[in-house]
Amino acid sequence: VSVSQNVWTHVRRSVTTWSPVGAAFNAKPARRAELRLQSAGLFGVPELSCPAGFQVAAKSALRNTELLVGRACSCPPGVETVESFDQLSDGLCRVADLADFVKVAHPDPAFREAAEKTCIDIGTVVEKLNTNVELCKSLKNLLDDPDVVAQLDPDTRRVAELFMFDFEISGIHLDDKLRKEAVALHVKLLDLNNEFLVGSNMPNRIARSVIPEHLHLQFASEGSFIQVGGLHADSPDDLVREIAYRIYLHPNADLMNCLEELLKCRYKMAKLVGYESYGHRALKGTMAQTPGSSKVSNTTHDLFSSFFHRTAKDFRMMSDMKKKLNPRNSELMPWDHPYLSGVLRAERYNIEPSLYSPYLSLGACMDGLNILFSQLYGVSLMSEHPSTGEVWSEDVRKLVNPPNGPCSQTAVVHETEGLLGYIYCDFFHRSDKPHQDCHFTIRGRRRCQDTGQYQLPVVVLMLSLPHPTKSAPTLLTPGMMENLFHEMGHAMHSMLGRTRYQHVTGTRCATDFAEVPSILMEYFATDYRVISQFARHYQTGQPLPESMVARLCESKKVCGAADTQLQIFYAVLDQIYHGKPQNRSTTEILEEMQQKFYGLPYTPNTAWQLRFSHLIGYGAKYYSYLMSRAVASMVWRQCFVQDPLNREMGERYRREMLAHGGAKEPMLMVEGMLQRRPTMEDFVDALVSELNPNFETFIMDSES
Repeated sequence: VSVSQNVWTHVRRSVTTWSPVGAAFNAKPARRAELRLQSAGLFGVPELSCPAGFQVAAKSALRNTELLVGRACSCPPGVETVESFDQLSDGLCRVADLADFVKVAHPDPAFREAAEKTCIDIGTVVEKLNTNVELCKSLKNLLDDPDVVAQLDPDTRRVAELFMFDFEISGIHLDDKLRKEAVALHVKLLDLNNEFLVGSNMPNRIARSVIPEHLHLQFASEGSFIQVGGLHADSPDDLVREIAYRIYLHPNADLMNCLEELLKCRYKMAKLVGYESYGHRALKGTMAQTPGSSKVSNTTHDLFSSFFHRTAKDFRMMSDMKKKLNPRNSELMPWDHPYLSGVLRAERYNIEPSLYSPYLSLGACMDGLNILFSQLYGVSLMSEHPSTGEVWSEDVRKLVNPPNGPCSQTAVVHETEGLLGYIYCDFFHRSDKPHQDCHFTIRGRRRCQDTGQYQLPVVVLMLSLPHPTKSAPTLLTPGMMENLFHEMGHAMHSMLGRTRYQHVTGTRCATDFAEVPSILMEYFATDYRVISQFARHYQTGQPLPESMVARLCESKKVCGAADTQLQIFYAVLDQIYHGKPQNRSTTEILEEMQQKFYGLPYTPNTAWQLRFSHLIGYGAKYYSYLMSRAVASMVWRQCFVQDPLNREMGERYRREMLAHGGAKEPMLMVEGMLQRRPTMEDFVDALVSELNPNFETFIMDSES
């Protein structure tokens, strides 16, 4: 995309240093007059030029699956067995992962429906493969032969063990009767998972007459009912927040039964395949390893002890603020925490987002990412015009990652790598698009046995940014900018991986490690030495003042202990739910854990757990957010805080942590980066140290 194409005229006059990628993202998307050209198909897959193409792609993948199953079952035990399994996985994932994305993101209902059907078809085949005794036997013969195992390289052995784990948790080792029971449980769990996920996001409603008339406009209307689809946590009106909290979290009997049954089935399934609890099954292969007396339990309790007094102080500050704002109703309640912490931050540090946004145009932020990746890894981002039919919306941008040109320091690595992969940037708001910022793997990297070349990864980054206007490019708030950096951390995990097998490529790793690269990017996003490389006013070209960045960083520490305490409560609740059966309701468990690990009172006749949708994707693993943040904090403080643009550290980070995906034990990757094995105290200290004030900020503020 040309630097001058469609760039705002006033920007072009004042700011003349946008890189091509920055200019591309600060340009108005031009309408494409390509209706008569033949469609390249979604993501360049020719079959996907129309919805019916999903059936064609699925049938092709299933035919190839039959051939690979035959090869895996007939070849002698060895590397070829594992390669066949990985090709099986790759062939099915290339269709299923793409369909998984299209079913939630494509604006055309026909594409979404076709993708949904494909997901079900592929999922059915995967279930059959996971209970294919002959297929499992071929892998077991390999792993049971010590001579063969001794000849495998570490990556191949680990991938073989991971495939065997998939068989085991499906009950492959059970007799016919129990195996059928395991399959039936798995099918039931799929239905319960879907039912809970849908129900947890459904709004609740109440008769309009119950709500004071002057508040009706604060909520959606549905005939004679008021509809409440969220907590309205940012509302300055105490009563609006309270009403939203009580109605949105009001227990739904059907959903309550669904959750109770889901947890029972998970426990039963785990016991059936040989685990003490679902938590033990879920944590295998993670940094935490096992619940109970493990890192999860100990770290959580140590964190609780470390944050207890700080949290009490935060709650006192919130309580004082509530008394100031509403003297007649000053008791601090759970619906006050998000709002009052935001008020305290804004009052103390003046961090109104509109003051920052003019410095954070989307093009400037993409420029910053380009500069950062070039400095750390020697790779740069380039915008490429997609072919007709390749993208699902005309405002989707496509990035390629070619390595830099010759460089006198470590150019040898990059000179031999060539193109690293593709990132599709679906950044702008659409009414029919999920509002959650997220990363999708469409195709994973793997080394192709026939050519020796790496299959190029393809990922999608999805945000919901405002569209550019006639007078300005898309301007980001600091939170939006951090989210962009966070999601790009996931993308670069996929781009910079160098795994032999796609089964363990990029973000296909332990859940408590997968968030480390993305959270680490948040540290870069709030370091002035990085921000100063790109943040400048879209009209004047003036840089973002250092004092404003410092205030933003310090503001996050305000009520930070209470925020972390809330995450500890969620993590504990998740662990208890997925431990041994408690013989009491999930609400009774919630009430006890909230009292013990959070501090603000439980509100009668509410059931927050029915909105805890993370129980599906992060069941028994919600602690991962805390552990990943602790690891990212340690990596930042030890390796990058002195020089965030240090190429030597960037190369070490890629070599030790990003390159392996899930092919290496996560704790070994952390140990390789830190050059020591972190202790339990290190994890706790890493999170506690995040809240220590930076006194230079106060000096800066007083000087300015």
